[in-house]
Amino acid sequence: MKAIVQDVYGEADVLRFADIGRPEPGDDEVLLRVHAAGVDRGVWHIMAGLPYPIRLAGYGFRVPKDRVRGREVAGRVDAVGKNVTTLKPGDDAYGIAEGSFAEYAVGSAGKLAPKPINLTYEQAAATTISALTALQAVRDGGNVESGHKVLIIGASGGVGSFAVQIAKAFGAEVTGVASTSKVEMVRSAGADHVIDYTREDVTTGGRHYDVILDIGGNRTLNHLRRALTPTGTLVIVGGETGGRILGGFDRSLRAPILSRFIGQTMRALTNSENAQDLIVLKELIEAGKVTPVIDRTYPLSEAPAAIQYMVDGRARGKVVVTVCPHRDT
Repeated sequence: MKAIVQDVYGEADVLRFADIGRPEPGDDEVLLRVHAAGVDRGVWHIMAGLPYPIRLAGYGFRVPKDRVRGREVAGRVDAVGKNVTTLKPGDDAYGIAEGSFAEYAVGSAGKLAPKPINLTYEQAAATTISALTALQAVRDGGNVESGHKVLIIGASGGVGSFAVQIAKAFGAEVTGVASTSKVEMVRSAGADHVIDYTREDVTTGGRHYDVILDIGGNRTLNHLRRALTPTGTLVIVGGETGGRILGGFDRSLRAPILSRFIGQTMRALTNSENAQDLIVLKELIEAGKVTPVIDRTYPLSEAPAAIQYMVDGRARGKVVVTVCPHRDT
């Protein structure tokens, strides 16, 4: 089968288009014929092996343990392990499967769910890790309720575009933060207000928010506190300062410590990849409350360019890799 593989850590130029053997599912796993694969920030972290702690998390210390890149996936079930009861061959599914930049990929049944019926494969692939992160940041991290004023920093990206819609579905008044060229995209995603960070600081204007979601940002904790209500909640969703040791996650370590000494709650999100929340997302999507925002798609052979486009910060919403034709072949 065709796949995007790597043998060493590095930037997108270490990836290559190759023929490799087809994987086989274990007892608790599902084999998917991949139709589309999403490009999330985690793909770059695993590809680059940065920050360094990611190598200690099972991805390989000196070289990548798993050669095939990609994790977000949508496709048709080809086979299932003997213990799998939630999906069967022929079902359309979406979720997380290691090595989704390939014609076939294997994923745990606990990280896959039936595909929303009103989404294409590309839309479904764009919805998995990014939307799960957004859902858990809004619901679990921020405890967002109807009437809350929510500020979403990084609202134009994959996670942010979902967070805007999910917070709105929860009844919040949402303010998104984005650059000039992405303001209209954030507004079209449903934000009530949009701040162009190139022209205005989020802490000016006397506005205070019940919840702030800082998605992949690098503002200091004290800076963000100024935009919170006295009892507001800050949720840090990743961090991208480029550091090779912590990669921006130092704020995530300091936030809960600082939270002990102030009236505001400051926490870092630890997202969970699970089928139960994929089903929650499926229900929101089929109810018309959430729609994936896709900037552009790339063929499988151009997956390295797709990753680079996302890393460069140019994407408005999600970037998706199309793998197999949209038919059962």
